Amino acid sequence: MRIISGTSRGRRLVSQRGRAIRPTSDRIKESIFNILGNEVRGKRIVDLFAGTGNLGIEALSRGAKKVLFVEIEKQALRIIQKNLSACGMQRHAEVVPRDVNRAIGMLHGRGESFDLILMDPPYRQGLIRATVEKLQSRPIHHEDSILVIQHDRREHLPDLTGAWDLIRQRRIGDTLISFLTPWAFKPEATVNP
Repeated sequence: MRIISGTSRGRRLVSQRGRAIRPTSDRIKESIFNILGNEVRGKRIVDLFAGTGNLGIEALSRGAKKVLFVEIEKQALRIIQKNLSACGMQRHAEVVPRDVNRAIGMLHGRGESFDLILMDPPYRQGLIRATVEKLQSRPIHHEDSILVIQHDRREHLPDLTGAWDLIRQRRIGDTLISFLTPWAFKPEATVNP
């Protein structure tokens, strides 16, 4: 697992495989960021189900203004801190050691708003529906935000009618990457074709 582009390009990140942590592969990560293009530089980002911090650290390397890493698993939290420290990125990061739904409520209460929401929940556990519903009831996004959900190809997105528009999907092996914008937002100017 390494940083693909930006100021920390080529740097290896600490990782640990297991049931609790499933790092995003470099191939999937590269696809996500190639599609996002310039939608990372200078942006405020939240990395939900952050795991090792792989996605959020890639965003920081590519010029994100600030990234919040939301993770509950203790081993993963230690890995995120190690990776941020090794890359010298602590100043532009905040680690939120909470369950994702509680963290969304807390961030909403603080009046936080993010340009990009990265979401890589454990596969096939019903967490996509619960998290999207929480984002609707406690919004931490604005009309120009982008939501990126990484999920198993057999796990369909819940009905998002009136909440989010699916603007693009890419399949890599058994993984689907879904890009969404808040309903009624015009995506043409946002995500590269």
